[in-house]
Amino acid sequence: MRSIRPPFAARRGGSARRRTSPVLAAVGLAATLALTATACGSGSDTASGEPTASASQAGDGKIQIPDDIKNKLKEHGIDVDKWKDGAWKNWDKDEWLRQADDFINPIIKGLWNPDRMRDAEDPDKNKGVDDNDLTGDQGVTDPEPAPVTAQAVKTSYHASVPVAGKVFFDAPEGTMVCSATVVEDPAHPGKSNLVWTAGHCVHAGKKGGWYRNIAFVPSYNDQGRTEAQLQNAPREEVAPYGIWWSDWAQTSDQWIEQGGSTGGQGASYDYAVLHVTPEKGSGGKSLEETVGSALPVDFNAPAVPKVSSITATGYPAAAPFDGQKLYQCTDRPGRLSVAQADPTMYRIGCTMTGGSSGGGWVAAGSDGKPALVSNTSIGPVKFGWLAGPRLGDVAKGVYDSVSKKFAGQ
Repeated sequence: MRSIRPPFAARRGGSARRRTSPVLAAVGLAATLALTATACGSGSDTASGEPTASASQAGDGKIQIPDDIKNKLKEHGIDVDKWKDGAWKNWDKDEWLRQADDFINPIIKGLWNPDRMRDAEDPDKNKGVDDNDLTGDQGVTDPEPAPVTAQAVKTSYHASVPVAGKVFFDAPEGTMVCSATVVEDPAHPGKSNLVWTAGHCVHAGKKGGWYRNIAFVPSYNDQGRTEAQLQNAPREEVAPYGIWWSDWAQTSDQWIEQGGSTGGQGASYDYAVLHVTPEKGSGGKSLEETVGSALPVDFNAPAVPKVSSITATGYPAAAPFDGQKLYQCTDRPGRLSVAQADPTMYRIGCTMTGGSSGGGWVAAGSDGKPALVSNTSIGPVKFGWLAGPRLGDVAKGVYDSVSKKFAGQ
């Protein structure tokens, strides 16, 4: 969740352009490469890239990446061997921005161990400012809602909210975490590998590029253990349904052009769709089959005054929360406009903090059944409310594009 602050004046690559058509963010390589993390030792890991490419195990135990995939990565300044040995930690601004048009996210097996996941911070730490700094043409904005105290979700989380989980990623500021939701894939009914989260959980917006090592963990800490209890917990307890790496990510063109690490600019388009693949074998099962559920997405949800209730779910990580447990807020939404030309956002009372970013907002869809209608995007520095984008044609364009890309696989 991004706290409100004045918008930045500059944009990556030039002056800002506003698009109202469902123009999609450019993404580059669809290759997913399974690598062995140096710190975790070697193993019998294999790698796969595009559907026809495969990796082989050399006699010395090292992974052999197909030359065509290596060459494609090198075209974008990525040396696979150096990357797995830690080159991904290089956040040189010029290099990062040069690669900003391409989503490159090779799997590094073992990278997301329990300690690294537990220590991940919310991406908005120490960035909050007073919510009076919200600027721009407010359009239609309802009075600020009364705070709604976040309620702890009953364990097991999988039994209560099987579609919820955490997104982990690396950014220049360090190891970060957001929340996310398993959603249906129209191209693969009952077998979805799609995850919905916030745009600012995968891409830095106008001042940066794609984040790295993006992975989804469904039902993180399923039994709701305390941070102390998780100190020596095995990976299977922290991630009982596995770790799923994003082999493709897409966000809105508006988020990439306007979005910042904090503030309201781009918030109406602050969403992203991930396609994921398991780090370890899943027995051929999709993510949806593995967790047993996926939410439909409603791109024609009722107008704010007609929505009686929305439930937001997430793993808040900023104080007084520690990011290890799942919470929910339910409230009747109001309207929030950060710019008159942009779609009006949903806003609810909720005390969840940073780390809940990207978490799904569920309401009765246009058919009356529960559906994802938004995700957590912004909130004030003092907390008490959350706002999320109302999903429309641009969001549907992002979603459909990812679905169609993997339709034949």
